[in-house]
Amino acid sequence: MNFIVEENAIYYMDENREKNAEVTFPKLDEHTVEINHTFVSPSLRGTGIAGKLMQAAAEEISRQGKKAVLTCSYAKGWFARHKEFQHIIQE
Repeated sequence: MNFIVEENAIYYMDENREKNAEVTFPKLDEHTVEINHTFVSPSLRGTGIAGKLMQAAAEEISRQGKKAVLTCSYAKGWFARHKEFQHIIQE
């Protein structure tokens, strides 16, 4: 599954160019983003795509050298289970 990575979002588009899954992390300041939204189309639920998106977002935020504030409930749960990415969470 190939994701499209932008500065503040990562998403998946199907063969019809429809966005079927996304995670958004808008900039709060120069060093911080807010993971505020995760969406997965009903047709993709149960495939693990939300977790793959969140991992891609965590890797991208880390690559950018930024910290993340978690306001998305899915993100909070995902990061609680993935201690290897705790270094990007803004305390």
